[in-house]
Amino acid sequence: MKNNVKEKFNAHASQYDEQRRKLIPCFFDFYSIPVSLLHFPKKTLRILDMGAGTGLFSSFVKEKYPDAHFTLIDVSDQMLEKAKERFKNEQHIEFIVSDITSYKFEHSFDIVISSLAIHHLEDEQKQKLYEQIYDLLHTGGIFINADQVLGPSSIIEELYKKDWSERIAASGLTHEQIEAAHERTKLDKMATLHDQLNWLTASGFSTVDCIYKFFNFVVMYAQK
Repeated sequence: MKNNVKEKFNAHASQYDEQRRKLIPCFFDFYSIPVSLLHFPKKTLRILDMGAGTGLFSSFVKEKYPDAHFTLIDVSDQMLEKAKERFKNEQHIEFIVSDITSYKFEHSFDIVISSLAIHHLEDEQKQKLYEQIYDLLHTGGIFINADQVLGPSSIIEELYKKDWSERIAASGLTHEQIEAAHERTKLDKMATLHDQLNWLTASGFSTVDCIYKFFNFVVMYAQK
């Protein structure tokens, strides 16, 4: 499974950011709203981006905390090459090519973020990862997961899929790009929002909420 994800995302690394703006109908809110809820003193923060891809989510957070130390980890080396290009003139950024479920980090973090990555994991892996993230955070630390979730029923799930298909069909993407996007959805292992909020609570987080939702695009917030 890990290799399938790596191959798919390596293949589309060069066009990923441009397409993401069209594949995520709520693009601006999806990335900007969670950053607006981060209220840390402007000290030297440690921030971890899990499944960082091209560093898109990190770039939004870095605008707010330009002096923070960032660690970007992703299984796709080609995606991280794009992240390195994005941050080529920046300091205090570490890049790690590895599976987010097995890498052993050497220090703790103030903020952990993730965007459109965790839904590729099996449910048991998601639960274990949430526990690991809890352990990685300092007390008072924040975890933000901007991701896609499974509809709470088969009827709602079909409505989510239909709406997304109609929106990307009208987005200006080419037929080949749309077909490739649909093909990548075969890698999805989505869980419901309800289940994931419960897993975060069970992991020990004191404050857990869904702070944004647009059909199946959600932003989950958890504080240690």
